[in-house]
Amino acid sequence: MADVLLAYMARMDSDDPEQTLDLLEPDFRFLITLPGREATGRSKADFAAYIAGRNAVEREHKILRHSCDGDLETVYGVVTESGKAVGSFLSAAVVTPEGRMARYQSYFTTTYDLIDLPE
Repeated sequence: MADVLLAYMARMDSDDPEQTLDLLEPDFRFLITLPGREATGRSKADFAAYIAGRNAVEREHKILRHSCDGDLETVYGVVTESGKAVGSFLSAAVVTPEGRMARYQSYFTTTYDLIDLPE
């Protein structure tokens, strides 16, 4: 069950982020807090619409911390765009016994780093 968020982040950073949908339960619920707005949804289809609406940039989620406790998986890291750090995130997911995400919550900020990016 562990490492679903790691797979999620890698797929979201890929040239084909729609493959992320394979990691989600049909009734997947999510909250993604971004500067000035929130993205929410109550289904895999809602998340597909979120993916389709993202701006196309060279983006990478660099994971600095990762942990699992039962069905809860968390990651902390920084987002880079075109190789430059633009913000940090703290994300958590409830993972089913089948290894898919049932719930996802993520906070992204451009103004605060909990952990400094290694040099």
